[in-house]
Amino acid sequence: MLPSATASATARPALVAVAHGSRDPRAVRTVTALLDRVRELRPGLDVRLGHIELNEPLLGDTLAALPDGTPAVLVPLLLSRGYHVKHDLPQAAAAMPGGADVRIARPLGPHPLLGEALADRLAEAGWRPGDGTSGSAGVVLASAGSRDPDSAADTRRMARMLAERLGVPVVAAYASALAPTVPAAVKALEARGRHRVAVASYFAAPGLFATRSAAAAPWIAAEPLGTHPALARLLLHRYDEAQALPCAAQAARRLELSAA
Repeated sequence: MLPSATASATARPALVAVAHGSRDPRAVRTVTALLDRVRELRPGLDVRLGHIELNEPLLGDTLAALPDGTPAVLVPLLLSRGYHVKHDLPQAAAAMPGGADVRIARPLGPHPLLGEALADRLAEAGWRPGDGTSGSAGVVLASAGSRDPDSAADTRRMARMLAERLGVPVVAAYASALAPTVPAAVKALEARGRHRVAVASYFAAPGLFATRSAAAAPWIAAEPLGTHPALARLLLHRYDEAQALPCAAQAARRLELSAA
């Protein structure tokens, strides 16, 4: 039996976290554990997972499994704007039958909560408060990389936010598509007299790019963001933002994304 129009309109939207997908089996386990944290923070919220590629469930299958008429908010487990946010998510939302209310949240980054998580991961790897005042330390913010200029701009902004938090230079670097690479960014910092260079892992979960980036660290390398509590809080923040956005503004945003 189909839910009534009133029930559909008043139901709390499902939170559909959209992960990229990875051949590294640790990625699915990490994302699943992160969503368990989200459920603990918001009991009763319908939290689901969909992947863009490589892993099941795929996003289309997750959306198809929602009860008819159930509203949903797609929250990208992605750290910047790029092709997946601008094209894949609007296409998935548009493919929902029956005019279901499917909203698209902003990507996770940049945001101060990510700065909190990055700083904590660096501390776990061996970063100490005094490193920010030593004059010899620096950080490479290692990210996946994208040819989309908005994605690169978001990563550079996150690097500036982390630099303000740590009190040291932070250089954005990329595992693919863009320059500088992580090794090149390390050398650039060393050329500026920063001989204790740490690599901050700006990845939501473990994977090939995160592993390669960590291997380029001459000093310490942080773990990916993973299940950090700040990441769970940020997922819910993005969900709440999208849910609160007026329908007209949400429609305009989807058009903007699909046209980008």
